[in-house]
Amino acid sequence: MIFLLIEKQSKKDFVIQLLNMIFTVPQINAKMDNFQIETAQNVGINQNVAHLTTRIGSYLIDGLFIAAYYIAILLILGSIDVNPFENIALGALLGLPIFFYSLTFEILWNGQTPGKRINKIRVVKIDGSKPTLGSYLLRWILRIIDISITSGSVAILTILLNGKGQRLGDLAASTTVISEKKRVSIINTLAVDIPADYKPTYPQVTTLSDSDIQTIKNLYHKAKREGNHKVILKINIKLTELLDTKPEEQPIDFIATIIKDYNYYTQNM
Repeated sequence: MIFLLIEKQSKKDFVIQLLNMIFTVPQINAKMDNFQIETAQNVGINQNVAHLTTRIGSYLIDGLFIAAYYIAILLILGSIDVNPFENIALGALLGLPIFFYSLTFEILWNGQTPGKRINKIRVVKIDGSKPTLGSYLLRWILRIIDISITSGSVAILTILLNGKGQRLGDLAASTTVISEKKRVSIINTLAVDIPADYKPTYPQVTTLSDSDIQTIKNLYHKAKREGNHKVILKINIKLTELLDTKPEEQPIDFIATIIKDYNYYTQNM
């Protein structure tokens, strides 16, 4: 059990150390679609900001759920001859679920309303962590300015100008809305083409995890694309230490072999 824990920790440390060793990450690199934050371990993480149109679409979907609620209530009350517009107390009581709609769902559903869940977007802290109850409450209160009073114009303008997907409520609560839809390209996937008669060279690659290989592959392809030989050498050194091997290949070929070997073993398990 102790050896398993040590091995698991070493894998995690490997990714963190590799990223720390190669990159000096700026605190914030803001773009509308993507921005980078730096964790306490000095590891850069890209946050995929939800597009404005997706957020508006989620708001409209939530509006449909609210409208459905109103229609259902009116039909039920109509069937028993009760008019909620004539009873202020009853009307206020029935309006509470609508009033607290977004706050309640975001708290219970970890930053999502039904509309957000359908569109796969979520409220998170600007550092990627889960918002606190106070954060949810603060951004909900400022909806009055962002959306209710100004019909959403303040929210839209702030999001467009901010660059990190933040309306006034997000700025005050240090939150943003990210997309959980994975933007997948061939280079970002683990799979690589392997010949049918391929023979692996390094069986110890099976001690690595999918996330390890994904990190290695991303850094490797970026270094090749940019002609950054120093990064290639650093990855090579780290892999030889971790896998306890002395490759006869050139560093660039060794890393490519490691990626292919990992794919071979995982596809044939």
